[in-house]
Amino acid sequence: MDIRTLRRVDRWLGGPLCGGLTLCRRLARLAPGGGSGRQPRRMLFIKLAEQGSTVLAYPALARAVAECGPANVHFLVFAENRFILDAMRVLPAENILALRTDSLAHCLGDALQAVRRLRRLRLAEAVDLEFFSRASACLAYLSGAWVRVGLHAFHGEGPWRGDLLTHRLSFNPHLHTADLFLCLTAAAACDPRSLPALPLPVPPPTDQPRPRFEPDPACRDEVLRLLAAHDTRPGTQPVFLLNPNCGDMLPLRRWPGERYAALAARLLAEWPQARIVFTGLTSEAARTEAIVERIADPRCFSLAGQTGFAQLLTLYGLADVLVTNDSGPAHFATLTDIEVVVLFGPETPALFGARTPTTHALTAGLPCSPCVNAANNRRSACRNNLCMQRLGVETVLDAVRQACAARRARPIP
Repeated sequence: MDIRTLRRVDRWLGGPLCGGLTLCRRLARLAPGGGSGRQPRRMLFIKLAEQGSTVLAYPALARAVAECGPANVHFLVFAENRFILDAMRVLPAENILALRTDSLAHCLGDALQAVRRLRRLRLAEAVDLEFFSRASACLAYLSGAWVRVGLHAFHGEGPWRGDLLTHRLSFNPHLHTADLFLCLTAAAACDPRSLPALPLPVPPPTDQPRPRFEPDPACRDEVLRLLAAHDTRPGTQPVFLLNPNCGDMLPLRRWPGERYAALAARLLAEWPQARIVFTGLTSEAARTEAIVERIADPRCFSLAGQTGFAQLLTLYGLADVLVTNDSGPAHFATLTDIEVVVLFGPETPALFGARTPTTHALTAGLPCSPCVNAANNRRSACRNNLCMQRLGVETVLDAVRQACAARRARPIP
């Protein structure tokens, strides 16, 4: 199922389900023996979609693991996104529950199996990291966790999700996503009657842990052979990676393909010994190959659809600079030492940018940008992404130059 289908299911099936489960919860309150008095022990995190946000959840996951132990922290995610959790190695593989999305039947079947397994765990806490998803609120309630934390639309800031959470926080449009996830995790220990007020300090970004990917030597050799198959020049450097794709969740984030072609030409003119590699998914291979054909230079080629996730991360570790739209790769790359130039438009780096010294965020700063946030369910009325078109090739090239200088000045482990 594509993102549009998932949104329709969440709206038309999730809405009535939230209403029905809210009624069940209120009826259950009338029964004797309500409440638990349990101490938090086993935790569940729910972040179904958005691979980049899963990387931003790492500090919250690390905190939970430190408090509860890795064996007591679980994660519910869509199957196509679990690879990033495996790469971060913050949780045991058996504690990651994945829901297939290739069909509605598979998704619902996997969800029912996950709910049965979670209820057997007798969870103490469920932390919903989704931005107003109805499905995640239902799953948090059905998990059986006594404490359920998530965002709530108190005054219409987002879609209605029923009354399924015990600890409800407001969405703060000025709080970085990584900090929001930390706050949601910390709120589980608070008195729910005091919320949404949350008198807890957020640790500065420099004090928040970062995940790191360690490539397998065999995978590294495989990637080197793949590069050599396209460019036989020995010791070519620097290596620039260009990711012109942005997935189907938010096409407005795409920088025009002709700009990527022009940038590649400028890079090759300035660094004659450079190697330029385009990356992307199999579904994006044809579009990416068309850009490469426009460049028509043997020093530039495409690996879109030719690498698995481990190979892609290994490629990041071997390259010098990645230029990408605001999408998952901008966050995956932070698991390595590559310098990353990220092009923002419909969203803002103040909320969704990776906060690492190797990340260089660019934005045109138009008054209509950002136009996408959690309150509007990540949708926009815009049909002409001027915020991306206003980012000129020269601006991006200057950022690449600065990234190259930063890489030369920084010791590489």
